Amino acid sequence: MKKLLPILGFLLSSGLFAQSHQALKIEETPTTASIDAESTNLYIPPVLPFHKAFEEVADGHNVPHRSFSGLENVENGYYIISGIFSRKKNLGRTIKRLKRKGFDEAGYIEHPDNGLNYVFLAYYPFGLEAVDACVSKLNGTYTDAVWILEVENSMTIGGPSLAMLEVMEDGSFTTTVTNQENTRIETNSKTLLPVDANLPDVSETVYKGKIIEEADACFNKMWYAEAARLYESALSKDEKYYIRENLQKAADAHYFNTDMEKACHWYDVLYKTYGKEMSDDNLFKYAHSLKGTGKYGRAKRLMRLYNRKIGKTTNSDFEIDDTLPNEVVLDNILHSKQDFELHNLAINSEYSDFSPMFLDSNQVVFSSARDSSFFKTRKYKWNDQPFLDLYVAEINKESQDLKNATKFSKKINTKYHEASVTFSPNNATMYFTRNNYGKKLKRDKEGVNHLKIYTSHKIGQEWTEAVEVPFNSNDYSTGHPALSPDGKQLYFVSDMPGSIGDSDIFVVDILEDGTYSTPRNLGPGVNTEKREMFPFFNGKKLYFSSDGHTGLGGLDIFETAYIQDKGFGEVINMGIPFNSNKDDFSYIVNEENDRGFFASNREGGKGDDDIYSFKRPDIEEVPANNNAIAGVITELVTGDFMPKTLVHLLDENGIKLKETMTEEDGSFMFEDLDGDTKYSLKTVQKSFFVDDRPVATKDNRTINVDIPMKRLDEMITVEQGIKKLKTEMIYFEFDRSEVRAESAKELDKLVSVMKEYPNMAIKIESHTDSRGSRSYNEYLSDKRAKSTRDYIISKGIDASRIESAIGYGESQLLNECDGTVACSEETHLLNRRSEFIIVRE
Repeated sequence: MKKLLPILGFLLSSGLFAQSHQALKIEETPTTASIDAESTNLYIPPVLPFHKAFEEVADGHNVPHRSFSGLENVENGYYIISGIFSRKKNLGRTIKRLKRKGFDEAGYIEHPDNGLNYVFLAYYPFGLEAVDACVSKLNGTYTDAVWILEVENSMTIGGPSLAMLEVMEDGSFTTTVTNQENTRIETNSKTLLPVDANLPDVSETVYKGKIIEEADACFNKMWYAEAARLYESALSKDEKYYIRENLQKAADAHYFNTDMEKACHWYDVLYKTYGKEMSDDNLFKYAHSLKGTGKYGRAKRLMRLYNRKIGKTTNSDFEIDDTLPNEVVLDNILHSKQDFELHNLAINSEYSDFSPMFLDSNQVVFSSARDSSFFKTRKYKWNDQPFLDLYVAEINKESQDLKNATKFSKKINTKYHEASVTFSPNNATMYFTRNNYGKKLKRDKEGVNHLKIYTSHKIGQEWTEAVEVPFNSNDYSTGHPALSPDGKQLYFVSDMPGSIGDSDIFVVDILEDGTYSTPRNLGPGVNTEKREMFPFFNGKKLYFSSDGHTGLGGLDIFETAYIQDKGFGEVINMGIPFNSNKDDFSYIVNEENDRGFFASNREGGKGDDDIYSFKRPDIEEVPANNNAIAGVITELVTGDFMPKTLVHLLDENGIKLKETMTEEDGSFMFEDLDGDTKYSLKTVQKSFFVDDRPVATKDNRTINVDIPMKRLDEMITVEQGIKKLKTEMIYFEFDRSEVRAESAKELDKLVSVMKEYPNMAIKIESHTDSRGSRSYNEYLSDKRAKSTRDYIISKGIDASRIESAIGYGESQLLNECDGTVACSEETHLLNRRSEFIIVRE
């Protein structure tokens, strides 16, 4: 689908914040001959005349050129002239000699007014090609002086009396009088300026032509739909246009319009032709376009190249057959699906409909590019669709459809973009996104029209004139506002200074007096170097869309739980069916009934972006089951209940299925589970060890699991006056120094304590049993101590916090197994251990 979505940040293909900051620019052109007075004042950058572009480039490279017009039977274009003949006697012989030298296009042009014959080596339809040929000396095949003759059908440049350039044997050129038929008359002689081989390379601007130059002009104005059509037209005609700039812009134009099939095709051509020269941004978009066409295997390989290019991994980080962490995440997403029903809404149009938001329990406000004008439709040139307005529709609670869509307040909708709205708890205040717009569009010094957040208050039944919030700027964009349920915080998207990526999610506090705090970036846990947008916060979780976190392609919807005093937790992909290989975004949900809405441009839609409703299957459609897991979380030592503790339910592959917070009595329950199925519970609370434990359901039964939580500081003990971190035994295999799997779990606990106490430092002592020689045991125990140290460092503990790691061999046995008595393997095992002495807290 060709999307409106990229519209300006409202839309997601470029969204409020496009693949590059160029996507923030706004241009608009009425599509009718009638243009109102206000519209005529809009500044639209002029397109440079193509002949002037040629002349400037030729002059910049010291390439002489002239122009003829009105010639009959001569193809318009640009000819590389090597000489001028007044007689035809030697003309044929000269051309034959040139053809033998490889100039197959060699020929001559006869000017009827002066009778002179202009011998050319090559013909080019586009002026910049001809300039490049002269600069390169026709790829090194012709070293004598040449100049360019432009043939066109416009008025003759220079008037009716033409002075012709003729190249002499010594490299100079002369001016010849037009009424002399058979002789050259030198009126003045000038030495041709040498062609500098070190001049800037113009090969990237060679195969332009008028179609490509028109496409470039559209691309630079972000008229991507028209640019894509023009690039397709040129590139499909001749592979000589396959230079890097043309291929990249063709692919990008389709990418910004989310036509992933065509984007993928041109990125593939670009990769095969200029693979080593592709930028990291090109590789990222190529990988995403592959995902967008369902080619996940190749997308994984491209993302590996991308990660190496930006320095996230190196060639030595992983073997060729290793699976990267983000690939594991992608596989989990592809192989999991949640039980929700999706419904494409009846109110969707042929254009873009997206960004739904609850107005109240009965109504939803959404953004749409549909247009109801009778006389004139104003269109946004990004994708040739009408500008966005806000609409309000009623919720059909039985079908979860929307109906009776009408335009929102006339005080809010303007002739430019309005989108992405949020309402205060009492519906008396609204925030929304709009172009930076007064009486006309406002631009920064580079001509960019940014987006801004506006707010309006409801008085009676009407909204007041909107005013912008104070953290807007004419130099960057803000948009996609989302209020917290209590109305005290406003989340939004921006590319303001301090952003991590192309667009980040920020938050401000709304103070009692109506002012705002300084915007705070949500940080690298949420934001990536790419795009994060369309936030929705329900007090417990933040939902947003991103193409920087691992996903299925395009924008995916993600969630992250909010933990009091800790902030946002792990970012989780919402998975199928919410996410597809296209763009999925602007998710909202009513947590009480698990019903909500989101937008997508996935296959099978009615228009570009469609709004979908979702709900869990009706209860009567789901077979009743009593499969449940319940339990109580308590503190291990005191036995006190632990309220507001986060419990995750995972499947046997470690994929999160559900999560819940414990009640005041520490209780929790997961219901409607599969019978006779293996699960695991992961319990998380600040200052406590994470508890992971397996659990399995039984048919139509509730399985009770009580979970005692151990405090991190309980690991700190004093033995014989020495303070230690007391772990379970860190055991090693006989004659080995590698950390065993069960020991790694204990070391992870130690790491948690050291992270909780950032000033703590330790020393490590490692011991062996008595088997083997004393010298070998000292060597082996020292390897074990250093193996233990290396494991702890690998988990993020600074090496300076480990004072020493020393092996003591068999010198400090815990039992009588000194070689003088027979001992079992289990008894010897007790002596193979590591201990952790606290030297600083």
